[in-house]
Amino acid sequence: MLRRDHYVIDGGVAVVTGAAGGIGSAVAERLARRGSHLVLVDRDKEGLAAVAERVRTRRPDREVSTHALDLTEKDAALELAEQAMAAHGRVSLVVNNAGVALAGRFEQVSMDDVDWLLSINLRGVLAVTSAFLPHLERGAHITNMSSLFGLIAPIGNATYSASKFGVRGFSLSLREELKPRGIGVTAVHPGGIRTGIARSARRGVAVSEAEWETGLEIFDKFLVIDPAVAARKIVDGTERRKGRVLIGPEAYAGDIAARIAPIGYAPVFERLMRLKAGA
Repeated sequence: MLRRDHYVIDGGVAVVTGAAGGIGSAVAERLARRGSHLVLVDRDKEGLAAVAERVRTRRPDREVSTHALDLTEKDAALELAEQAMAAHGRVSLVVNNAGVALAGRFEQVSMDDVDWLLSINLRGVLAVTSAFLPHLERGAHITNMSSLFGLIAPIGNATYSASKFGVRGFSLSLREELKPRGIGVTAVHPGGIRTGIARSARRGVAVSEAEWETGLEIFDKFLVIDPAVAARKIVDGTERRKGRVLIGPEAYAGDIAARIAPIGYAPVFERLMRLKAGA
């Protein structure tokens, strides 16, 4: 039974960034099945069109708009908010899902690489949230995609972890700031979700071919959870206005490790990843 303090999905208008595939498309489709109208956002215009077509086929009674935008551009978030309000008249949920990965230890990546990743994973979240906050009314909700690597920071993920710890910290503070307005905030920490984020990662300038291939092999075996499973947990956590959502055994193990050994878990976790991947 839906409690009075829950986010109301049916009839709401949800903005989903990174909606052309992976977790984003799965979340969008689940929200639509639950009765939400959709504002789908991604740089992949063809991918957006495919997701929109699936949603419209299953829920022809829901309004769906697509917005092919590059959120790294300075005014893209404000442009998105204007387009969304013009198309739907209101927005009740913002799902900041868009994200990218960067392969390599910090000494193997350039500052151009770092700027690129942070512009999407962190600044993009802040910019989209800032653009939509003036339009959100009491009862609205914001769901931000952090990561298992927003709970722990394994070797070889310094820049990615910096971005996801940033999303986590932003979400924690924002949750308290928006309580008086009756707006909820959820931080999501997925573990090994089966998406293309590893294979579409940018390769650090000093990462060798052998290191790149080994990393891909490990992550191919590590990323096994169906995005639909993640979407169910994300949407349920959003509806219940949970402060955070952990997805997958790795996320729970990482959370425990960070509590028990906050500065000593990295080598152990790296070994566990390699064992799971059979490396």
